[in-house]
Amino acid sequence: MSPSSELELVHLVAKLEEQERNLVFTRFDNDDAWRLGCVLVEIAQERSLPVTIDVRRGRQQLFHAALPGTTPDNDSWVERKVRVTERFGASSYLVGARARADGTTFAAQQDLPLQRYAAHGGCFPVRITDVGVVGTVTVSGLPQADDHDLVVEAITAFLG
Repeated sequence: MSPSSELELVHLVAKLEEQERNLVFTRFDNDDAWRLGCVLVEIAQERSLPVTIDVRRGRQQLFHAALPGTTPDNDSWVERKVRVTERFGASSYLVGARARADGTTFAAQQDLPLQRYAAHGGCFPVRITDVGVVGTVTVSGLPQADDHDLVVEAITAFLG
């Protein structure tokens, strides 16, 4: 890896960690999940984005939408990204970026089946102040950085 690539990864990891520190909820119930999902759908529809959106509290799926242009494969990606966030308590993008910053891959570092785990951008933890991670918000359908950025944009707007 070139020094500039290494530096870019270090900056990316720091940026993703900062997002997780800043985007923290004070509460998260079924109504919040629905409203957050609707914010994501609205943004995606305005931009004609072919994405699948999933919002969960614990293991319960509280919101799901598959917009035009998506396929059943997007649901598989959602499941795989959610497993990463649930297992590691961090966004799927951050988990993958940390592995790359360590000079390896998620697959080599964790030795988990890739058919069940995807450390690619798009799943963000729902973290409540003084509680911890209680759920996930996931997008699938775009390049990983764009999936991640869409979720971050929606959570930022939702938290206002």
